Order: sequence, then C-alpha cells, then structure tokens
Amino acid sequence: MSYPNPSPYDPPPGQQPGYGYPQQPMQPPPPQQPMAPYGPYPGAPMPAAQMPYPTVMPGGVKAARTMLFVLAGLNLIGLVLAVMGLGGVTKASHEAASSAYEDMSAFNVGKGVLIAVIAIIVIFTVAAITLAAQFGNGGKGVRIATIVCCVLGIILTLFTFPVGLLHTVLGVLVLVFVSKDEGNAWFNRPRY
Repeated sequence: MSYPNPSPYDPPPGQQPGYGYPQQPMQPPPPQQPMAPYGPYPGAPMPAAQMPYPTVMPGGVKAARTMLFVLAGLNLIGLVLAVMGLGGVTKASHEAASSAYEDMSAFNVGKGVLIAVIAIIVIFTVAAITLAAQFGNGGKGVRIATIVCCVLGIILTLFTFPVGLLHTVLGVLVLVFVSKDEGNAWFNRPRY
C-alpha cells in the first residue's frame, strides 16, 4: 500500500503531534482597511488625485479655436477664387460655343470640378466656423468632430501642396492642440 505524497505543510514524518515548534496563540484579524477602487483587497493602490477640471479655456484650446477661424477665412478666400474661376470657365465656354470646331467636353469637366471644389470649400468653411463657435461650451463630440474635420482637411490639402501648405500646417496645429491633455480635460469637463 502506498502512502500519499506528503505535503510540504505537513509535520515532518515520525514526529508526534504536539512536539516541535510550539503552537502560536490565535491572533486577532488585521484591522479593516477601506476598499480600494482598483480591487477588492486591502492594500490595493489608491488612485492618483484627480486634477480639477479647468474653468477657463486653456491657451492651446484658445489657439486651436483661433486657427479654426483663420482656416475659415482662408477657405472664404479660396471660395472667392473658385467662383471667379468658374465664371472664367463659363465665359470661355460661351465664347467657344460660337465656334463650330470646338469640343465642349473639356469645359464641362472643368465646370464640374470647380463646382465640386466650391461645395467642398463651403462644407469645410461651415464646419470650421461651427466647431470654433462651439469650443466654449462643447463636449467630446465637438472635440471628435474637430479632429475628424482637421484630418480630412489635411488629406485634401495635401493634393494642393504648394498652395495649401498654410492650410495643412494650421490643420496639423489644430489637431495637436485639441488632442493634447489640456484639450481633453477642457472638452471632458462637467457642464452644468
């Protein structure tokens, strides 16, 4: 018959119970510590003190709002130029229509491209003004919409690189200032 393997916590073999080290008296349980929010056991790390929410708009967020207004102004200048270009293409297509040998498809493509550019400029201008106006009382949605708008604007202005360089730089700066911790704290603050 085989005996089970002895446990490391059993008394050594051949020793009678009660011999060896004396029994320890019963100790009272340790005093209860308050429950930590990170775990149900005492001694869990306590959370760091939470920073109070800002009551005044941080400088980086103010700068991002100002840059959004500047972007809207640049968009308006681009809108004027695109409308002037559309007028020029329309005038040229009317003059070419009098000639029997001219193909009008190039003018139609040019008009279509300029109308699409005008629509995109109007959308981004309205978005920039609306988002900048909401910085004072907006929440997470304003921050997320600003980030999405800036990313899309940066992607679109990369196609117009030499002309759209200022627009790209301002878009990157707005993106950075809104994404920083102070921007996060500003847009996540409680509003009453």
